[in-house]
Amino acid sequence: MSQAAVKSVTEVEDLYGAGTYHKRKLVIVRGQGARLWSQDGKEYIDCVGGQGAANVGHQNPYVNKAIQEQSQNLVNCTELFYNDQRARLLETLARLTPARIRRFFFCNSGAESVEGAFKFARLATGRTRIVAAMRGYHGKSMGALSATWNKEYREPFEPLVPGFLHLPFDNLEKTCQAITDETAAFIVEPVQGESGVRPGSCEYFQGVEAHCRKTGTLLILDEVQTGFCRTGRMFASEHFGIEPDILCLAKSLAGGVPMGAIGISEAVSAKLFKLAHTSTFGGNPLACAAANAAIRFMEDRQLAERSRDLGAEFMSELRQINSPKIREVRGLGLMVGVELKEKAGPYIQQLMERGVLVLGAGPTVIRYLPPLVIECDDLKRVAAETARVLG
Repeated sequence: MSQAAVKSVTEVEDLYGAGTYHKRKLVIVRGQGARLWSQDGKEYIDCVGGQGAANVGHQNPYVNKAIQEQSQNLVNCTELFYNDQRARLLETLARLTPARIRRFFFCNSGAESVEGAFKFARLATGRTRIVAAMRGYHGKSMGALSATWNKEYREPFEPLVPGFLHLPFDNLEKTCQAITDETAAFIVEPVQGESGVRPGSCEYFQGVEAHCRKTGTLLILDEVQTGFCRTGRMFASEHFGIEPDILCLAKSLAGGVPMGAIGISEAVSAKLFKLAHTSTFGGNPLACAAANAAIRFMEDRQLAERSRDLGAEFMSELRQINSPKIREVRGLGLMVGVELKEKAGPYIQQLMERGVLVLGAGPTVIRYLPPLVIECDDLKRVAAETARVLG
């Protein structure tokens, strides 16, 4: 088919895209807050939320203004030089993140953050072994994929990076047995998102943290999806009273602009050397300006508290649905999953037809990641539509 013969957005993307995504037949052209509009003018409540990247909402006024102003001054500035926006963001993150985290490396995505975390852990400890949790998801680049559990993602690309071991999530005894004085790091998500919205327990996380300190193993928390108010706290680690040695951040860090960060302790930083890890676009002024604005909006509008309160109310509404198809409703803040006793795909499609966009999380879970600016009435409608499709 020639380019001239292509008549629609979907045909163009299907013709020239790499074909690595499952695409829904929906062309999104505009967003505002927690609403999205398709090319044909239909309005949707967005509970996909950019897969966790839209915490501050679409067309956020703080972020839009910051991007417009910064684009007129300076878009790119490599870390060969200092920059005012970067310095401001570094100072803000040092204030907000757990006390043990004191320094930051900027990159462009969650997978990049995880990749860098593994490099830093191996440098800092002189060890190579990495322990990860079963069902965990950390990205699809080669190092991140080595820590990711899903065999459908892993097996086509084997052999992956050697030295990785997977243990059951939220199983303190088996995890501590596997973490020894030969382990460089243990990486874990506070809430496993892609595998079904599964929060860990305080006992598990606090026990693992203590064992990591005992063995000299670095604790890496992957807060790519749980960070920046999603779970009802600025960072999910606050729910469990733990402090990582390395913190992986991305998604909503810059209000939807691609950006990632690796937070590290002073002890880890002390082992790094110049040019150990670099990124051409990492820490560029445009992304840093967007991040500064996004975080300011989160604090001004108290999005962590909003996520906590709305999430509790939303889960209560979902738990009142009287359907034999529901196995469990679980989550933390506005990171919510409904596990079914059957495949979730048909119900995700039906919700889209009713004007509600949601995610899957494994084959049987409907996942809700709305922008944290969503209104209570919209969440009530989402719960009502969920009840209707589950019948």
